[in-house]
Amino acid sequence: MGEAVERLTSLIDSDDRYNIPHAEVHAAQIEAMNERFQERKDKIKLVGHRAAEAGITEVRSFEDMVALLLPHTAYKSYPENWLREERWDRLSKWMDTVSTWRVPVDKVKDADGIDDWVNKLSDEGFFVSCSSGTTGKSAMLVASLEDMKRVKKETLAAYCWGSGVEAKQDRIMFGTGAIASVPRNHWSSVGQREGLQDPNFEPWTFPIPPVTVGSLTKMVVLRKMMAEGTAKPADIEDFEATSAMREKAIADAVESTADEIVKHRERKIHVGGLWMNLWQIAKAVRDRGYSAKDFNPENSIYVGGGLKRAKLPDDYQEYVFETFNIRPERNFQNYSMQELQSGMPKCQKGGRYHLPPWLVPLILDKSGDNLLPMDMNEEYEGRAAFFDLSLDGRWGGVISGDKVSIDFRPCACGHKGPTIRDNVVRYADLEGDDKIGCAGTVDAYVRGVA
Repeated sequence: MGEAVERLTSLIDSDDRYNIPHAEVHAAQIEAMNERFQERKDKIKLVGHRAAEAGITEVRSFEDMVALLLPHTAYKSYPENWLREERWDRLSKWMDTVSTWRVPVDKVKDADGIDDWVNKLSDEGFFVSCSSGTTGKSAMLVASLEDMKRVKKETLAAYCWGSGVEAKQDRIMFGTGAIASVPRNHWSSVGQREGLQDPNFEPWTFPIPPVTVGSLTKMVVLRKMMAEGTAKPADIEDFEATSAMREKAIADAVESTADEIVKHRERKIHVGGLWMNLWQIAKAVRDRGYSAKDFNPENSIYVGGGLKRAKLPDDYQEYVFETFNIRPERNFQNYSMQELQSGMPKCQKGGRYHLPPWLVPLILDKSGDNLLPMDMNEEYEGRAAFFDLSLDGRWGGVISGDKVSIDFRPCACGHKGPTIRDNVVRYADLEGDDKIGCAGTVDAYVRGVA
């Protein structure tokens, strides 16, 4: 790790990590991005290809880094038939093009299904997480053990900063939903448990079967086959039966979780999950005759993601907060994405997402090809791209599908680091489609190598 990278990433231990003006770290961020580039250009094949195409041998500015960013679609650039045909040798070679460290193809190519492939990779130090693929195809993201340790530490640190909750191991944690059973989520949970969970009690795990990488990818592939009209009747029957069983399991889990929460209502509790399950459990608690007056006023909450297309009443957030006696300042929100390692916690007073100094903002035009002029005096909007200096197992530079509004002036909360307004929206949701300029050439290269 280079000196500038070490200097910036070690600020995770600083109470002032969100209070450093951009002008004070701008030069260090350029130096750190160049350190990462020099370390990785010959290790990550796709980055080396991008550098050769652009003729870049050194990063001297934010503009230089733009040509080295990877579109978020790079992590979805594998042919889907490799999943259907269980070509783990091909998928491993594909992953090798975006990995810092060489993927041991021969040790994992004979895996018995995708979950076994993921487990074999984990045994070799390659931790693969994947997105839910709600928009069509799962992104597969490789990370190292160092990344997992960082996730464990930063998840807790960002939560405590954004919520004001101290990591004093003084509450009972309640998982209230089905989250993907992938390494990143596991290590995030470990970090929270070690900091928040009262060791005299067991944390509550939502009692349903885990959502594995295999079940996620199977669902995504089958959805697409059903949309194309190529799914077999037996596959559709199996999908419908599995969905029905899962709905029943979730309904039962909501009831048992509500009972367990009521049982511990006088203690400090910490609820976490997605809004849909949180709302359902809150309703079940209300149906039992309990509400805010029955719960500890120091309760806390951690919500992951948005509504995920769930249909809920307009006051769903207030309903959840009022049920569990969650004070407004305990309403933690965080902006991030699967392709990044670092999060941007939302402050309470300014209502904005705060960037840590090791997460470099690169705001681009809509095409994703050009860096917009950095305006230090006004908020401006564009396509979000970032370089996450903390990433070890893959490249830190990514072009997202998000349209954001960034401001380099001090926030109303008093912190002086850059912030993003809480009006983030996907370009795909605005226009029904989203094309990043370099995505086609990146996909072509990755498929050719794999």
